Amino acid sequence: MRTLTAQRHDDAAGVVGPNAVLQLQAAMRAAGFGEQLEPLFADVDALDWLVDPPSVMVDERRVARLHQRVRSAFPPARARALLTDAGLRTADYLLAVRIPRPAQALLKLLPPRIAAVLLTQAIRKNAWTFAGTGVFTAVVGGSVEIAIRGNPFCAGEQAQTKVCCWHQAVFARLYTTLVSPKVRVSELACEAMGNDGCRFSVRWR
Repeated sequence: MRTLTAQRHDDAAGVVGPNAVLQLQAAMRAAGFGEQLEPLFADVDALDWLVDPPSVMVDERRVARLHQRVRSAFPPARARALLTDAGLRTADYLLAVRIPRPAQALLKLLPPRIAAVLLTQAIRKNAWTFAGTGVFTAVVGGSVEIAIRGNPFCAGEQAQTKVCCWHQAVFARLYTTLVSPKVRVSELACEAMGNDGCRFSVRWR
């Protein structure tokens, strides 16, 4: 077993990647909710993101308000579908633009456990882009157990069910594509439910 903990990045002063915004816009438009973008973004004082889509890191608190507004504005199943699609689109962007093709080809050739170790190490190095001021930890063995403590995406939120489907979808797409098509990612715990961290299980057996 190997425990990987992300070190706080110098730039991780409460910011996350812009795809948390951009791909949500794309998911809403694809689902036929383009007309609801303006009022929804206005509700969280984020109309500037519609007028001038962000291309640099964005304030994690504003992203949290946006994702939480989606969860409150739509029925639970619809909100989950939108945020899941946004997470999948975020991972697709990373695969298309951020993760070098040779590295992807190598991971796909390796046994799943070794590929999982290498991919998790890469995710840890960039954890600040999706965890912000949260603390990312992963335990890698016959599976991968991921935890984000202080997850900004559900900060201050209270829910009866786990809400971090955006993160779950990002992890699912990356590990399914680069480790094994048999990968299944489950959200085990969520801070919105009062747990001490948002925890995810990545299994391929």
